[in-house]
Parts: sequence; structure tokens; C-alpha cells
Amino acid sequence: MSAPFQLNLDPFGKLIVRLADGTQHVGAVVVRAFPIAAPQRSISILSPEGKELVWIDDLAQVPEHERSLVEQALQGREFMPEITRLDGVNSFSTPSIWRVQTNRGATELVLKGEEDIRRLSPTTLIVADAHGVQFLIRDLPSLDRHTRKLLDRFL
Repeated sequence: MSAPFQLNLDPFGKLIVRLADGTQHVGAVVVRAFPIAAPQRSISILSPEGKELVWIDDLAQVPEHERSLVEQALQGREFMPEITRLDGVNSFSTPSIWRVQTNRGATELVLKGEEDIRRLSPTTLIVADAHGVQFLIRDLPSLDRHTRKLLDRFL
């Protein structure tokens, strides 16, 4: 089966999309429709002008080469570390410094106020630090007891 599109990178690292009709678009942008709820589904490839060129229902159905380039483009665009453990806080009043483990390694974040913790669903939270970095807590009940106990003090 021939793919309805092909992806490559130009010498400057810009994404090139070649559509089935032969048209080519340099500098394409890849975006997720639902980056938290469905990160592997509903992905759009846009022209530099913002016009949708390709809609991907399910990334798993895309050929390996194109899938790899889509994932690479998304990683370059998105930065939302996922908190896997809260090691400690310096204070239970805000602002406070949190020592956390993330899927990208250990770090510290500064929580300015409780309003910087947003609940997206009963189990999913976004924590914004004082520097504008957003951290994801994907599944609150799956975190260890110590982490949940510390988080309860701020929720």
C-alpha cells in the first residue's frame, strides 16, 4: 500500500511533506489535537501557513519512517515533563520549592500558588511552575503514597 504522504527533512532540518498528488511543502509543522488525552491519535501536519495538509487518525498506522519523523517533530515542539514522584517540598505554604522525579529526570520546580495546579480530570493534573514550565501528572492514583500525601496538602 502506498502512503498518502511522505516525510523527509531538508538539509536545514525542516520537515518536508510530499502529498500523493506530488505537491511538496517545506517547513511543515506537526501538532496534536489532544496531547494529553490521546497523544498517539488525532495528529495534524500543517503547512507553514497553517493549512492542514495531512490528518493522522492513529500514529501506529503510519509507516515507520514517517512515524519516526512525526515523533521527532512533536518532541521538538512539545515540552511537558511528566511527574512520576514528588520527593519533597520546602514548605506547605506557597511559594514552595518541589523536588520531583520526572520522565526526563530529577528537577526542582517553584509553585507560586495552589491555583497553578489545574485538574484536567479526576486523575490528571497540570502543575505550572514559576518559570512557565508545565508538568503533567497523568494518573494521580498510580503515584506512590508519599507523593499523593504531599500533593493532598496543596489540592
